[in-house]
Amino acid sequence: MYPPKESTVPVVSIRPSIGAAEYPTLAAIWRGAVDATHTFLADADRDAIEATLQSDYFPAVTLSVAECDGQPAGFSGVLDGALEMLFVDAMHRGRGIGTALLAHAIRDHGVTTVDVNEQNVSAVGFYAHRGFEVIGRSETDEACRPYPLLHLRLGAPS
Repeated sequence: MYPPKESTVPVVSIRPSIGAAEYPTLAAIWRGAVDATHTFLADADRDAIEATLQSDYFPAVTLSVAECDGQPAGFSGVLDGALEMLFVDAMHRGRGIGTALLAHAIRDHGVTTVDVNEQNVSAVGFYAHRGFEVIGRSETDEACRPYPLLHLRLGAPS
């Protein structure tokens, strides 16, 4: 085809979170991402997690926000070298935002580990494709809910 089709890859910039003022925006991104990717979660469990995002989860991590055209499109949270959360707005999935957030977390925050829900097959594949390997498994999540977690490490020895 001529002329060439315009690229659909967005220009992504990553910045530190501005704090509690943007927590509602990040919670909305989380909800859309979870609705699109965590279909295994019971509604009550999803709602319980959502109810504590802004009060418990966000303040506990170093948050980075990915922006496209000046608007938040995803975020990651890091604590002590572990990627605790990475969520991309459902409307922006598959456009390199998660990859950019992960690269930033590894490069700028020293991330070497991540736990991922075993039932979130796309996330398991995402991390495997980027060099993470399974080093362990838990039958439940950190709140003892029945969602197995895979423990991954970047470049784990065989």
